[in-house]
Amino acid sequence: MAGKKEKKTEGRTALPFEQPIEEVRSRLVELEELAERTSHDLSEELEFYRDRLARLTRETYSNLTPWERVQVARHPDRPLTTDYIRTLCTDFVELHGDGFYGDDRAMVTGLGILCGKRVLVVGQRKGRTTKGRLECNFGSSHPEGYRKALRKMKLAERMKLPVVVFVNTPGAYPGVGAEERGQARAIAENIYQMFDVKVPIVVVVIGEGGSGGALGIAVGDRIGMLENSWYSVISPEGCASILWRSAEGKEKAAEALKLTAIDLKKFGIIDAIIPEPLGGAHTNAEAAIRAVGQQIVAWLEELESLDGDDLLSRRREKFRHIASATAVLSRAVAEAETKKDDAPGPGSSDATVLPASTRRTGRGVSRRAGKGRDGRG
Repeated sequence: MAGKKEKKTEGRTALPFEQPIEEVRSRLVELEELAERTSHDLSEELEFYRDRLARLTRETYSNLTPWERVQVARHPDRPLTTDYIRTLCTDFVELHGDGFYGDDRAMVTGLGILCGKRVLVVGQRKGRTTKGRLECNFGSSHPEGYRKALRKMKLAERMKLPVVVFVNTPGAYPGVGAEERGQARAIAENIYQMFDVKVPIVVVVIGEGGSGGALGIAVGDRIGMLENSWYSVISPEGCASILWRSAEGKEKAAEALKLTAIDLKKFGIIDAIIPEPLGGAHTNAEAAIRAVGQQIVAWLEELESLDGDDLLSRRREKFRHIASATAVLSRAVAEAETKKDDAPGPGSSDATVLPASTRRTGRGVSRRAGKGRDGRG
């Protein structure tokens, strides 16, 4: 069954769950236009619909499901990396090429002054128009994009400039050519070598953080996510296709992946959740960009006093802690599953419950009976 499509309302793109909000907004716009053409006092009606719109938007966005947050992160009007660069940076000079194969439009790198601080910017570029999206592979980088990013980070290290990273990708480009040119190796090299870059690295997930395509530029001293962004090893559709051979289970997959900013902050994978304007970043791009800029500056000021060795030590320890926290979580999930497996079923309250591992193999039963697998003693 086909999913609901996005609907254009008064020049805006409404997501499926936003339809009630857009209906109220359309009515408010009609009343405002009528108020300009008539002498009747419509102030009470206008106040009623404005209050209703704000209340409905607040209620909707305070109860978003993980899949709905994924939809917000993909909203076509959501600010992109290029919007952040254009708004936050002055004197920005883009740097091209990986020094080996070519330039990747899906990865933008350059020098600039961000809120008064000289930085190197690295980010994934999606494109706003159809032509731009095709040129940028919808934000999915080739190996040369990751090599370009690492090459420019090494330049920043030589220039003693902090690195600011904007993550927004559904994943690395999966084409044959990209694999032939060493996609997996390029991402692995980035992850490995970013642990040795002796300047502060600040990472913000501004939309989608898909798989190794995101992690390939996301090893940082501080990692933040916008409130309605997502960050995961795989997209919900990809996960559903693998598990259930259909993307129809994407809502269930999004819930299971724990990909929201709230979940990842709880697990210690990110350091901060950057709040978005009411209704999402696409409703007030300027406010969202300003909030991200303020968080970046606060982190840079916090990190600039650390020397290179201390910076690297803390960065490595940070990711070791993530690994240990994830291990604890995995053990907790495994223990919960074991307890559920060991629980006696209906009518079996007097039965002896064997460990889950024993029940799966059947070896424990044969040992208890003193017999081998063939039934002989």
